[in-house]
Amino acid sequence: MNPFLAMTYILSATSFLCLIRIVRGPTHFDRLIGLNLMVLNITAIISILAVYLNRYVYFDVALVYAILGFVSVIAISKYLTGRELHK
Repeated sequence: MNPFLAMTYILSATSFLCLIRIVRGPTHFDRLIGLNLMVLNITAIISILAVYLNRYVYFDVALVYAILGFVSVIAISKYLTGRELHK
């Protein structure tokens, strides 16, 4: 088996475990950590597939996805702590 595809399958399985943490997390912060890990796993999957398929434009997609994931985690964490976003 190709190592790129093996890593993609492993990261897909860990993304599924993160999805379970998002659904069943006992607190909002557990769900937020699960979301952050899922964004990281999906970004890694996109990057691995970009190398495997020789489509380097997918790195741009992975970068935009990582930035949007980071901004969304910051916004959700500020919302959960009760602070305003613009101060």
